Amino acid sequence: MASQLERRGGKRQLVAQTAQRMRERIFASPPGTQIGSLPDLARDFEVGIVTVQQAARILEHEGVLEVRRGPGGGYYGRRPDRADLERLMFAFMREEPASRREVLDITSLLFNRLCASAARCTDEARREDLRQVAERIAASDDGKMIGPLETELQDALFHMVDRPLFELLTRVALGFAQADDAAQSLSGVFELEQWKRSRHRIIEAILQQDPELAQFEANRQNREVLVSLYNLDDY
Repeated sequence: MASQLERRGGKRQLVAQTAQRMRERIFASPPGTQIGSLPDLARDFEVGIVTVQQAARILEHEGVLEVRRGPGGGYYGRRPDRADLERLMFAFMREEPASRREVLDITSLLFNRLCASAARCTDEARREDLRQVAERIAASDDGKMIGPLETELQDALFHMVDRPLFELLTRVALGFAQADDAAQSLSGVFELEQWKRSRHRIIEAILQQDPELAQFEANRQNREVLVSLYNLDDY
């Protein structure tokens, strides 16, 4: 039995190594470049055809490889788009399930930084979009609208910042929190009027273009509420 496990482990390692070598070849060439046919890659890497096929499936899932069949077919490199990256990160979080406290801890910290970054925005059109979101929040009289309006607020803030990696990480964490049964919407945490007041203070600080105040208000109005309810500081 031990020898079988060792062989399986060795096979997985060989596939992983082959995938890495293919990945390096992909990123060494412009997107859309053919990196070779199945027999070519097996010969170049001195592995079996099945190993290359298994490595290719990994890279297809990552969004960096396109397998074209038929005449002119072969393995072609590509670059993953944001949807590919979000899907991979979301899948990882699903495979490594986080507790409610961990999800809330991550998302509340990211929200603090998002608000601070948005306060540095000088694009008046983006700032006007945020004002309109603030008006819809103020006019809301239905607790069921907390979730949709919170999403609108987050989208408006994302449009105010030019930090692609930060946005990707934040969206994945927030999306996971919203999708996870263990981390329900904010309507289960805030009363409607409490939530409206908190978002008003946060938005006002952002519109004042004061990053420190925006982060302070986001922390006080959002994270500290979650900390008191879920003991996040003890996590």
